[in-house]
Amino acid sequence: MAYLGPSGPHAAYRPINSEVTAMRSRTLIVAPFLIAALVGACSSSGSSPSVASQAPASQAPASVAPASVAPGSVAPSAAAGTVEAKAVGTLGTVLVAGSNGMTVYIFTKDVKDSGKSACSGACLTTWPALTVGAGGTPNAGTGVTGKLGTITRDDGTLQVTYNGLPLYFFANDKAPGDAAGVYENWEAVKP
Repeated sequence: MAYLGPSGPHAAYRPINSEVTAMRSRTLIVAPFLIAALVGACSSSGSSPSVASQAPASQAPASVAPASVAPGSVAPSAAAGTVEAKAVGTLGTVLVAGSNGMTVYIFTKDVKDSGKSACSGACLTTWPALTVGAGGTPNAGTGVTGKLGTITRDDGTLQVTYNGLPLYFFANDKAPGDAAGVYENWEAVKP
C-alpha cells in the first residue's frame, strides 16, 4: 500500500510496506554471513583450558612484524627469558615475551601437544606467532612455571609453546602492558 498523504515538491517520502519488508529481509539474510565471516577468520576445531579474559579490541593491522619481535617491540635483552611472567593490567600476572614485554596469548582452537597451530593465513596476520630462530630453544624467565617447547609451523619457523599450546602475540597490542587480544577463543596465559 502506497503512502497517500500530502503531495507536491515538499511532500515527505514514506516507503511502501513492501519496500520496508524487502529491506528487512535483506538485512536478515546478509547479517549472519557477516557475523560468520568475522568469527570464522580465526576458528577451527580443538580445545584448551580457559585462562584469562578482557574486553575485545578492534581492527587488525595490514602487516606482521617478525613473530619473535611483535608490534611495538624493543630490542631483546640478553638476560631475559623467551617468556616471562609479569603483571598486566586487570589480568594480573600473565606471560609476556622476554624480548619486548608484549603479552602473549593462546588460541583455544589449538590442540594441546598436537604439534600443530590452528591459526594460519589472516588469523596469523592478526595473531603473529611467538618464534625462536632455527635451532633455537625457548628459555623460561622470571615467574614461568610451565614447560616451554616449540612446534614447527608449515613455513618451517619454530613457534614457542607453553604447556603444549602455541603462543601468539596480538597485532593491535602496541606497548608492553597492552592486553587487547583477549577475544572469544583467545586468552592471555597465566603462569
